[in-house]
Amino acid sequence: MEDIVNALVALAEPARLGFLVLGVVTGMVVGILPGLGGIAGLSLLLPFVYGMDPISALAMMVGLVAPTTTSDTFPAVLMGIPGTAGSQATVMDGFPLAQKGEGARALGAAFTASLLGGVFGAVVLTGAVFVAKPIILSIGFAEQMALVVFALTMIGLLTGDSFLKGLGAGVLGLLIGSIGTAPATGETRMAFGNAYLIDGIPIVLMGLGLFAIPEIVDLLRRSGAISESGKLGHGWLRGFMDTMRNKFLVLRCSVIGCIVGALPGLGGSVVDWIAYGHVVQSTKSETANFGKGDIRGVIAPESANNAKEGGALIPTLLFGIPGSGSMAILLGGLIVVGIRPGPDMVVAHLDLTYTIIWSLALANVIGAILCLIVAGPVTRLTTIRYALLAPCMIIVILFAAFQATRGWGDLLTVFVLGVLGVGLKRFDWPRSALLIGFFLAPQIEASTYQTIQIYGWGFFRRPIVLAILVLTALTLLAGIRMVLRNRARAKENPRERGGRADAVFTLVIIAFTALVMADGLSQSYLGAMFPVAVSAIGLLLTVPLLGMQFQAARQSPGAGGDAQDGRRILEYLLWIASPILLSTLIGFPLAAIVFALAFLTVKAGDNVIRNLLITLGILAVLSLLSASLGLQYPTGLLHGYVDLPWWLGG
Repeated sequence: MEDIVNALVALAEPARLGFLVLGVVTGMVVGILPGLGGIAGLSLLLPFVYGMDPISALAMMVGLVAPTTTSDTFPAVLMGIPGTAGSQATVMDGFPLAQKGEGARALGAAFTASLLGGVFGAVVLTGAVFVAKPIILSIGFAEQMALVVFALTMIGLLTGDSFLKGLGAGVLGLLIGSIGTAPATGETRMAFGNAYLIDGIPIVLMGLGLFAIPEIVDLLRRSGAISESGKLGHGWLRGFMDTMRNKFLVLRCSVIGCIVGALPGLGGSVVDWIAYGHVVQSTKSETANFGKGDIRGVIAPESANNAKEGGALIPTLLFGIPGSGSMAILLGGLIVVGIRPGPDMVVAHLDLTYTIIWSLALANVIGAILCLIVAGPVTRLTTIRYALLAPCMIIVILFAAFQATRGWGDLLTVFVLGVLGVGLKRFDWPRSALLIGFFLAPQIEASTYQTIQIYGWGFFRRPIVLAILVLTALTLLAGIRMVLRNRARAKENPRERGGRADAVFTLVIIAFTALVMADGLSQSYLGAMFPVAVSAIGLLLTVPLLGMQFQAARQSPGAGGDAQDGRRILEYLLWIASPILLSTLIGFPLAAIVFALAFLTVKAGDNVIRNLLITLGILAVLSLLSASLGLQYPTGLLHGYVDLPWWLGG
């Protein structure tokens, strides 16, 4: 009890409370703007927590995560576009309600359900700390290794329709995570003489590349205005009362959210659909109007969405295994501020654990209140075309990427990862599985060495290890059944197996996997053991998938995506690459100005005054950040001949 009180007192200090509110406001913006989300938002924030007081940093990071799944309701209801992956199901009934003039009712119900679900998640997390403490204290290196292996198999089973793609994405994340220095021997792997890769790829670049860039490309590809009207309609109080009348539905879906959130690899990708499926199945058909504007179709996914954050924090904090993609980034933030997640969180850092719990509860309350306050202005902002927002967001993403190591490699790496993310999204490979695998790579490699050194092969005789391995085997059996069922279904419809474009993308992944294996075979035994073993598993998963896709391509040559759509994706990737290429010539600030002005002129119309104002606004923000943070932006060839002012990178 003393730790709970101390955590609340520490968090209540004005400066720390201010950081919490700052995180909440940032999270709201991230949720409102389609194309970002909790993972991208935390990735943007991560470079700025270096050197911060741990409590302030935790408050700001948790404050960002919590309201993102509340404010993402705005685009879902008003635009019919999910603000994040977790608001997809909300679109089903929220958008029809807005079209009927009941947008305020839908938002009122959603914000109330989100608040209750978020607080419920914080309560569950509090209880988990008490219940889990004796279990955690009995876990050693062998149990940690078995848990990580189990988490990876769960990712494969639960993150998408294809077990092979889910597990393959997790393995690909492990391989990318093995780039850099081998923990056992200090040998450099997959660096190819490039000093930038010696320390591995920063997790902030993984978050931005895999999640932010693909969503921006996808929204630009759709083009058009974000919302045709800026009208909310009526029914705020009615929405609140709807949620109160369905309080048991809120409770049931909050429980679902906590359970699903605690399972590694699920998170926001499916929890809203599970809750939506529950309310559809548990409602009498004669009273249902789902898909056409049933308020229960808004309440169920929104309460589950916010409750899942409390559930996802259970394995994240107590076992060091991220419950979702955003939790993987949060774990990176914990390490940045000097906190090691795992058993120590309930032993040496119990006060910080309760700080996170209080931050989660307060952030949900503050976020819901602020969403109600800003609903009117936000609704009017949704009439802005996405083409006007995109250049600003692209520059912000590149700026945040540059903060990872403040080198040219950051910009190039985030673009390459962005191309990978676009491919993963287009061909239905779960990106969250890859991100979680990437984060767990150092942990599973180190725990494997430690387990063998301490226990030898006798670790198989430890009871908890045996129990976890049995669960892992059952998960694999369920995955094999899923593969066989999907193959039988695909025989009836070859398009479900993909086609030529899918096969080419899988072939690229196989080539990378083979490259990792070849590089690993050139290392010493301890340095090669992890990458060679993981790449062998990756080939066992992806080669059969490639065979299925080639067979589908022969049976249905048109399967695997529209060529015109692919050309549009390539066009926007080239737009994103242009400021990076220009930076080599004229430096980052000037490149950002040229890119923004050109993009706005070509894609948003030739309103010269508007385009100039937006471009000058971008320059002003970059200059302010440079002055306040002491940043030196990447310079180009021009800087060797012209003495530019500081606000242009000089």
